[in-house]
Amino acid sequence: MRKLLLIGMGPGDPNYLTLQAVEALNRASVFFLPDKGAEKAELKTAREAICRRFITAPGARFVSIDIPQRAPAGDDYRAVVDDWHAAIAARYAALLTGELADGDTGAFLVWGDPTLYDSTLRILDRLRAQGLAIDYEIIPGITAVQALAARHRIALNRIGEPITITTGRKLAAGLPIDADSTVVMLDGDETFAKIDPADLEIYWAANLGLADEVLISGPLKEVADTISRTRRQVREAKGWVMDIYLLRRGG
Repeated sequence: MRKLLLIGMGPGDPNYLTLQAVEALNRASVFFLPDKGAEKAELKTAREAICRRFITAPGARFVSIDIPQRAPAGDDYRAVVDDWHAAIAARYAALLTGELADGDTGAFLVWGDPTLYDSTLRILDRLRAQGLAIDYEIIPGITAVQALAARHRIALNRIGEPITITTGRKLAAGLPIDADSTVVMLDGDETFAKIDPADLEIYWAANLGLADEVLISGPLKEVADTISRTRRQVREAKGWVMDIYLLRRGG
């Protein structure tokens, strides 16, 4: 049976790679590298740099996967994402059967951790449900959530208080009244600038682990405009931005 390793690579910096991930890199013979076009070439370059630095086993082979763009979400977000995953799954299936022989081990380098806001695991489960004979193993990675807290030198939780991890899309409905520390991912609409900023601190980061990493923190009502402006500048400079932030009540 074919086998895949889903290797969490952390949020960009090769130094975030774990020893377990390095060992896994040297167990695989075929590496599938997502290609999201020229605008996001740096994401593929980061994966290639990790492979060059840590793979010592001979014979590694690299296969690019052209990732289709997702349609605008519209009113039916889940349906749009499901269609997008189906299109990606079709490309995965063709490459996994064509490039990975029975008994071979392939690998995906997954940004951050494969189990947190990443579609690779769901797509593989879809393929297995469709009858593709393939096994997989997950190698956890440092998440952007952890890196955000580390770079801002804060604890994710306060004593006796919970952490919520959500998306900008969900935050748009409002911050839960009992939320203490809320990590927000996938917020392309700058929802932090649209909610009531009263009594909220924000710890924001863009492009964690990359050369153009940016950190901003402070009372939300005082720094929201600065974050929005900085986010636009980063996006304009390279064509994309990956940001994440923590909102905390009461400073």
